[in-house]
Amino acid sequence: MTDPRPTIAQIIPRLDAGGAEVTTLEVTEAIVKAGGRALIITEGGRLAAPIAAAGGEIIAFPAASKNPARILGNGYRLRALAQRESVRLIHARSRAPAWSALIAARSLRLPLVTTYHGAYQERGGLKKLYNGVMARADVVIANSRYTARAIMSRYGTPEGGIATIFRGVDLDRFAPDKVAPERVDRLRQQWGIEAGQRVVLHAARLTPLKGQAVVIAAARRLAEQRLCEDCVFVLAGAGPRSGYRAALVDKIEAAGLAGRVRLVGHLDDMPAGLAAAELALMVSTEPEGFGRVAVEAQAMRCPVIASEIGALPEAVRTGADAAEATGWLVQPGDAAALAAAIAHALTLPSAARAAMGARGRAFVVAHYSITELQRQTLAVYDRLLGTDLALRFDGGART
Repeated sequence: MTDPRPTIAQIIPRLDAGGAEVTTLEVTEAIVKAGGRALIITEGGRLAAPIAAAGGEIIAFPAASKNPARILGNGYRLRALAQRESVRLIHARSRAPAWSALIAARSLRLPLVTTYHGAYQERGGLKKLYNGVMARADVVIANSRYTARAIMSRYGTPEGGIATIFRGVDLDRFAPDKVAPERVDRLRQQWGIEAGQRVVLHAARLTPLKGQAVVIAAARRLAEQRLCEDCVFVLAGAGPRSGYRAALVDKIEAAGLAGRVRLVGHLDDMPAGLAAAELALMVSTEPEGFGRVAVEAQAMRCPVIASEIGALPEAVRTGADAAEATGWLVQPGDAAALAAAIAHALTLPSAARAAMGARGRAFVVAHYSITELQRQTLAVYDRLLGTDLALRFDGGART
């Protein structure tokens, strides 16, 4: 008997931690809620169990391979799979599997959607060709206006072929009233924060482009000026390059900031970390496709300072009217400007800080909810399939 549900196949290399992987889970939930059938074609990973629990069907597939011969072979395997499972639309979330998806979709005349998760580095024509597959879909989903502009500029993709859909934030998890004080106290103890000390949190993978060195330089300036002396700068994150971490330790010690700037490793409980913080930093030195930490901080009513680069200006509301601001922007790599912004932010009266926090939360609720991401993604599918998944997701129709 033919399954009446529209079958949507998402293809992604693996289901481990990351924005693309989490969004795969969120869209799976939406497809199932709307009465569709959600296939996830992947090598598997830690999110496989939650996806299965949400009603998604995992199909094991060597989707991570970047070998050209394997990619070509995967295209024909995917074609056979799509025919067997009566797939009506393929959604590719990474470059290598997108090439296989392009082969399968075009040969079967199926709609193809891609999600362009960030501004991929392009050095040379071959790399641009490889990346360009993400712009060859019927609809390209961009995770920010910055990413959308990059797609149009690099590949000449028409604006009508791009859907800008911001990544969602779990507003139930990132909610100040959902974080028990005990969680915050436990983190402060782990970090060695004493009573009366304020936390400035920089949570990011340990890599130069995230700006840890800029934070250390700003902390040094503040110490020299005898400003913010009750503050501890917490650099939370891990990374594959132990040499980079060692270099940061050397910078901290050379600046005389031992104890004032602390490398604490990976932060598992981000909501509690932001609840413990007086101020959050996202000071990348290279363009980011999305400002996740900046958005999460505002959801937790924590003021944020971000670099004026890439998609980060979209994630923080600033402007001439301070009564509308949810944070501040500084030029990337400018330690002096960052130090000045930190000093200003930490002198905010408590009423002004509370008002800014409330504005930040409202801004995120309006623009960065998971529900909105799900609804808008289903609307893209509806546009290509002539279905009413978005309406069904909202409860406007019953299966």
